[in-house]
Amino acid sequence: MYSIDDKHYPCATSLTMRYIGGKWKAVILINLIEKKRYNELRKAIPMVTERTLSLQLKELEEDGLITRTVHTKKPPLKVEYEMTSFGETLIPLLTAVAQWGYDTGRNNGKVHYTPGADMDCLVLE
Repeated sequence: MYSIDDKHYPCATSLTMRYIGGKWKAVILINLIEKKRYNELRKAIPMVTERTLSLQLKELEEDGLITRTVHTKKPPLKVEYEMTSFGETLIPLLTAVAQWGYDTGRNNGKVHYTPGADMDCLVLE
């Protein structure tokens, strides 16, 4: 059993999901393999609401997976996000998940794939 902040996780998989679980965290992280400004991240994931993106970014920062750097003191703020070295340890996992989705999108008869219409987070061809 694993414990963090008085929360208990029965196995290593549940511990991993504590960090990257949810609909958007893995998508945000794979987009942050390279440093991005906040607006670049918003454009890369247009279907996520601004509120959700902000909340998820805060959680990822609190968990030590990303860092937030503010480059100006007055509006408009220039804010950049990038993975920490701890966050970078997830890159092989994120890449494997992306590859699985890529393969599934092309080989599963229930998935309808439209070439060129997707916004693949990671080109895997």
